Amino acid sequence: MALPSSASAARLRLLTVPALLLLLSSAALLVFLILPSLSPSSSATSAHLCACSPPSTHTTTTVTTTTTTASPAPVTTSPADVAWLKAQLASNSLLAGGAAASHDAWHRLRKGINPRTREQQLFDINRHHGISHYPDEEASNHTALPCPGELLVEEHHSNYGEPWAGGRDVFEFLANASTLTPTDQVLEIGCGTLRVGLHFIRYLEAGRFHCLERDELSLMAALRYEMPAQGLLYKRPMIVRGEDMDFSKFGDTVMYDLIYASAVFLHIPDKLVWIGLERLAGKLRPQRGRIFVSHNIKFCSRLGGDECTQRLAKLGLEYVGKHTHDSLLFNHYEIWFEFRRPKV
Repeated sequence: MALPSSASAARLRLLTVPALLLLLSSAALLVFLILPSLSPSSSATSAHLCACSPPSTHTTTTVTTTTTTASPAPVTTSPADVAWLKAQLASNSLLAGGAAASHDAWHRLRKGINPRTREQQLFDINRHHGISHYPDEEASNHTALPCPGELLVEEHHSNYGEPWAGGRDVFEFLANASTLTPTDQVLEIGCGTLRVGLHFIRYLEAGRFHCLERDELSLMAALRYEMPAQGLLYKRPMIVRGEDMDFSKFGDTVMYDLIYASAVFLHIPDKLVWIGLERLAGKLRPQRGRIFVSHNIKFCSRLGGDECTQRLAKLGLEYVGKHTHDSLLFNHYEIWFEFRRPKV
């Protein structure tokens, strides 16, 4: 076989180098065109981010939430409360013995005020004196809960042998003596116009206050005036009209932490009082539950000490002791007798 000449070899090398360079350039161009098509989403996303939004940094923030449970309102007026109020009275020159030391002086202070008795107020209300009102009572009266004028002027606040403010005194004593909590269940025997009951209803959770009352006028004052006027309708107390110690409407399963009768057993025959105690003994929470009776316990003392103790024991009750408490606003103290149900 004949070998190529040197001249031919040189020409081959000259032709091969340009071809090689062309081949490498073509390959590079091909790679440049193919690679973007292999990852379109990545390129498009990058282009979009670059064109429309600046680079973002991601920060993780930890939020700590603290749940605070509101404490119930204080039950008792503290010495600090009394001191604060006395300081307020002193700073405003309103302490006892001041300008209103006498009855006449008190009325002289009322210059610029239109003093009206309850009777005069009722007269004005009935003729709409000084009151903007809808003239057509039937067609355009927008009053949601029409209330009798006698209740609006609060005549029922004078139905007691002591000031209306005494109801707060009773609440404070009973709530402290029974270590009451807002979740407790309370029964008042003879709640009347809610002179005491309003404070329990406000303090307790909704539905936790029960009352048995026989007097129609008292119930009207309680339900038609005091409850809506005090903004307590949402508390849904169970107030039942009834007598003869009939507690059946309150249900068979209810257990009470506090049962009290304020100046009620004085007006009830002893026999009926014992019937009531018999029906309620099993509804009083053992150990912790308390029954308080005010003024006296002649239904018990008339029997004699030993016989009363034995009769209470048959009902599952025992006498704990006698207490007194003072009024915050007027010179008065009240006597209470305490009973409980021993551990079963």
